[in-house]
Amino acid sequence: MSETKTFTLEEIAEHQDKNSVWVLIHGNVYDVTKFLEEHPGGEEVLLDQAGKNATEAFEDIGHSTDARELMKQYRIGELCEEDKKKIVEIEEKNHWPVNANDDSSWKNWLIPITVAVLASLLYRFYMSYNV
Repeated sequence: MSETKTFTLEEIAEHQDKNSVWVLIHGNVYDVTKFLEEHPGGEEVLLDQAGKNATEAFEDIGHSTDARELMKQYRIGELCEEDKKKIVEIEEKNHWPVNANDDSSWKNWLIPITVAVLASLLYRFYMSYNV
């Protein structure tokens, strides 16, 4: 049984030109250099993500199961545990917290509806005196 090679974010970042293109997707490291010319979206798409965490870009496109199967042959390892923790921390900071006790969620729709109802009542009141 072979041990999986681990890489740091710094090591991945070193591979961001046409001669060596590595991307990080869901904690796995892929060397997609040989796939550049075959990529259906063009090589520019991969070069834009070279040396980076491309998970969000990969998922935004909605890759097929065939594409996900194909990418297995380009996997060269995974992100080290320390950097996985860094990515989780960054993602948590960059996303809106989801909190059941967050009052602003109901205020986002309640306030506009209240204003609309009041405007409607004022309009009816105004029209009833002007008729």
